[in-house]
Amino acid sequence: MRLRIPPRIKILEALSAIGDGRIQILDEKRARVVSSDGTREYNVYADLERMLVYSDDNGTRFRNYIGYPIIAFLMLKGALPLDKRLAEALRGIPWRELNEKFRSYAIVESIVKRIVRERGVDPRELDRFVDEVMHKLKRIELTYLRNPSATGDK
Repeated sequence: MRLRIPPRIKILEALSAIGDGRIQILDEKRARVVSSDGTREYNVYADLERMLVYSDDNGTRFRNYIGYPIIAFLMLKGALPLDKRLAEALRGIPWRELNEKFRSYAIVESIVKRIVRERGVDPRELDRFVDEVMHKLKRIELTYLRNPSATGDK
């Protein structure tokens, strides 16, 4: 199954995970990503030669879009743009808490933009960066791999 393009806010969540240092690269194709509140771990697999990806986050598994753990891993692998200054500005954002409290990506995004403005970053920079990543995601076709252990990769 081809994965859909994610909501724009997932790009910011991916950057935040990088800024927080919540991504552990296990090998060339595998990583582990810890959730913003530390209560969950997501397993990520990405084979960019075959355009196959896996993540056990809810967005990827149940909503069929490219989840933030995959996006973050692809950023660190150099397959997607990465702006370390923006990642730093997004450190410590309590994504799960905000998403559960407000249940609206638009509201959460406005809160996040207010936070980064207070940290000295113009929110328009975030918008431009998200546009760039979304453009790149639209040009690649990632297929969801239901069982990454079936690849034979070690």
